[in-house]
Amino acid sequence: MKRRDFMQTSTVLTAAALLPAHLLSKTVIAANAQKFPAALTPKMDGDVKEFRLFIDIHIQEIVPGFKIHTLAFNNQVPGPEIRVKRGDKVRVIFKNNTELNHTIHWHGMHVPWRMDGVPYVTQMPVMPGQEFVYEFTAEPQGTHFYHCHWGTLLHMQAGMYGSLIVEEDDDPIQKQFPYEREYTLIYSAHDVNFLREEMNSMLERMKERMILMKSGRFNKERFAVFDTKDEFVEAVKKGYQPPYVVNRRAPDELPQPNWFTVNGKSYPMTPNLYIKQGKNIRVRLINAGTEEHYLHLHGHDFWQVADDGLPVPQPWQRNTLRLSPGKTIDIIIEGKNRGIWTFHDHDTRRVTNNGLYPGGNLLALVYEDLPVKETELNMMAKKMGLKSLPIVALDE
Repeated sequence: MKRRDFMQTSTVLTAAALLPAHLLSKTVIAANAQKFPAALTPKMDGDVKEFRLFIDIHIQEIVPGFKIHTLAFNNQVPGPEIRVKRGDKVRVIFKNNTELNHTIHWHGMHVPWRMDGVPYVTQMPVMPGQEFVYEFTAEPQGTHFYHCHWGTLLHMQAGMYGSLIVEEDDDPIQKQFPYEREYTLIYSAHDVNFLREEMNSMLERMKERMILMKSGRFNKERFAVFDTKDEFVEAVKKGYQPPYVVNRRAPDELPQPNWFTVNGKSYPMTPNLYIKQGKNIRVRLINAGTEEHYLHLHGHDFWQVADDGLPVPQPWQRNTLRLSPGKTIDIIIEGKNRGIWTFHDHDTRRVTNNGLYPGGNLLALVYEDLPVKETELNMMAKKMGLKSLPIVALDE
């Protein structure tokens, strides 16, 4: 595609996605609410909140016309949101419906070490068809998440992550910045070529291992698992070749992300943040991927109020923040400047779909109570062949 044609296409796509009349319709606002993680309803067993999670291979449409195979909790990417109160007793019954091994790590949570989800350290991996029961008390408060800790390089970017929110009855953030509406945004990065090749390769290796296990021919060396470091060193001396010598990975080697998602979608299918003049919203930001994001909001400063789930002693105003892999940060946006404003990664390589801009980690902060005059037609819009003028134009 020529640069001129690309920029014209980009402008029209951007405008079409941000038309005020379109964004402010009741149908679009209702549909947008479905783009955030759905809360998983617990079953009460005495004083224990019991949740059920399963993992299976799932087809995820990142944008219209582009789908990938994922490893999805409860057939959704991200997985369902687990929301509990601080001090709640929690039980999660996890079923593995795939032909791969899995675990769940409760990122940021103070769980008993046997519940931490690290294979061969705290538990055996959950094999195909097996269940494992995780039990813990919900501590500490704040924004956390869960993810697979087996084959993490593949499994996390393949969709195995979800939000875990621990609420506090006496929340200092709610006291200082009263809000009625909150949003969860989970960021990730994906090398779809690596995903495809590596997932196929891992499935083939697991079939081989299952056959060997059933026939009693499976040993430590085939699984690269040893009781001690000395045992491993001795095996190497005797001729054992570790996986890093005989590379068993896909030909793509380490992943080079070419798709970037928010709640499992890339722009223009990313969710919008709706707000009203004079109101506050809380936004919970989670980086479940491998790339750093530099999130910038136009037209506003926001308050950073929590870091890794914990309220910060002194909230501070920012308009750009660094969201590193594994981090969670909560922000408060105050409705002080009506309009439609972009909220995007300022490393614009992450605002692309397979190398084409705009895409990726781009969404909008939308005021529901825009004045009517700001949604009317004008001459510029007519010249572009649009029904109304877009409020936001993306950076080149």
